[in-house]
Amino acid sequence: MTERSFNLVVPLAHKATAMRTTDTDRRRAARSGAVSRLSNRPGDVDSTILPAGPGLRASAAAPSTASASTTSSAPAPSADRNPLSFTDLVEAYLDCRRTKRNTGAALAFELNLEHNLRRLYDELLDGTYAPGRSKCFVISRPKYREVWAAEFRDRIVHWLLYNHIGPRFERTFITDSCACIEGRGTLYAAQRLERKVRSVTQNWSRPAYYLKLDLANFFVSIDKRILRELLFAKIHDPFWQWLTDVVLMHDPRANFVYRGDPAMMDRVPPHKRLMEQPAHLGLPIGNLSSQFFANVYLDVLDQRAKHVLGARHYIRYVDDFLFLHKSPAWLNAVLADLTAFLPARLGVRINPRKTILQPIDRGVDFVGQVIKPWRRETRKRTRNEALRRVAETSADELMPVANSYFGLLRQASASHHDRARLANVVRSRGRAVDAAFTKAYRGAQ
Repeated sequence: MTERSFNLVVPLAHKATAMRTTDTDRRRAARSGAVSRLSNRPGDVDSTILPAGPGLRASAAAPSTASASTTSSAPAPSADRNPLSFTDLVEAYLDCRRTKRNTGAALAFELNLEHNLRRLYDELLDGTYAPGRSKCFVISRPKYREVWAAEFRDRIVHWLLYNHIGPRFERTFITDSCACIEGRGTLYAAQRLERKVRSVTQNWSRPAYYLKLDLANFFVSIDKRILRELLFAKIHDPFWQWLTDVVLMHDPRANFVYRGDPAMMDRVPPHKRLMEQPAHLGLPIGNLSSQFFANVYLDVLDQRAKHVLGARHYIRYVDDFLFLHKSPAWLNAVLADLTAFLPARLGVRINPRKTILQPIDRGVDFVGQVIKPWRRETRKRTRNEALRRVAETSADELMPVANSYFGLLRQASASHHDRARLANVVRSRGRAVDAAFTKAYRGAQ
C-alpha cells in the first residue's frame, strides 16, 4: 500500500490582506472528506490520504501528477490503533491561527509549517510532547490581573484537545451556561436574561427579585484534582486522558518569561496571583483550555441550580451567576445552600462583597449591560471607558477602536444616546460617522 506525499507550506500572509484570508471551516471539510486547505494553490494538500502514524515523513513538494508518490512502504495505522489523525492536528492549527495570523509566534511557526506540524504530531503520538515556555504579563483594565499566554504550538494542542473532547461536554451543559461556548457570548447572555426577567415579572407587571453571586478568586481557586475527576468521567480513551492530564496539570510557573514592568505584578493582590498558589490549585488565565475547563468545573453548580434547587430562572457567565424569583425568602435559601455546597464540593466560595439581593425593577447589571423596565442599557462604566479610550487613542488606531465600541454599544437595545455621545468624540477627532451612529469613516466631515 502506498502513501501520498503532501505539502503544507504556506506563503506568509501580508498584514494588509491577512484578515481577508478565509480558512475553510471543518464543516466544509467534513462534507468533502478533505483537509482544509492552507493556501489557494491547488495540490498543496492531498485530501485523499494523510499520514496517520509516526515515522511517516512528508514530501516537501506537492505531487505533480494524479498518481501518488511513495513515501513509505508501511501502511497507515487503522483508526483503532491510532487515536489521532494528522487531519485533526491541521484543523486545530487552522482554528488556532484564525485570530493570531499576524502575531510573531504564528508567523515563525508558519515559516516551517510542514516540519513544525509533523514534529508536533510525532511528539503527541509517541508521548514525548511537553508544553513549552509561557509568557506572563499583567493587565490593568478593568482591574489588575495576571495573564498567562502559552506558546503558539501549545495553543494548537489546546485547540486539538478542545475539538475532540469539547462537544461531548457541551452537549450536557445547560442552555443557561454562557461564555466560551460558540454562540453564547455576552449578547446571548444579556438577551436571555432579559427574557427571563420579563417572564418572572410578567412583562414588568409584577414585583420580583434577583440574587447576583460571584465566586471569589475563581481561577486561582480551581482544584485541579477535582477537575481531573470531572474530566475523566467522560474521557475514557487512554491517549486523550494522557493529553488532558498534560494540559491540565502543566504548571506554567516552572518555565515562563515575564513581559512588562515588574512593578505591575505588585499591583495584583497576592490572593489573586497564580504565583502564590499551591501546585494543585489554579488555572492560568488566558488559555482556551482554562476557559473550557472552567465551564466543566462549574457545570456542577449549574446542575445543582437546575435539578436540586429547581431554579427556573438562572443564568451563569463564567463565575458570575444570577437567580430570579418572586420570593426573596427563596433566594436567601438558595444563598445559604450554595454557601455551604460550593466550598465542600468544589473548593470555591462565594464573594460576600459582590452578593446582591434586590428588586429587579432597580436594574440588573450583568455582562456589561443593565436591564431596566422596557430597555437594556450599556453599563455606565463601559460607556465611559469607550468615550475615554476613543478620545485618547492614537490617530493610527482610532478607526478600529471607535468601530469596535460602536459595535459594542449597539448590542444594547437602548443605545442611541450613548452612540451619539461616542459619535461626537469621533467627529471631534476629524473623522466622519454615519447618520445612524453605527460606524466611523476615515473621511473628514
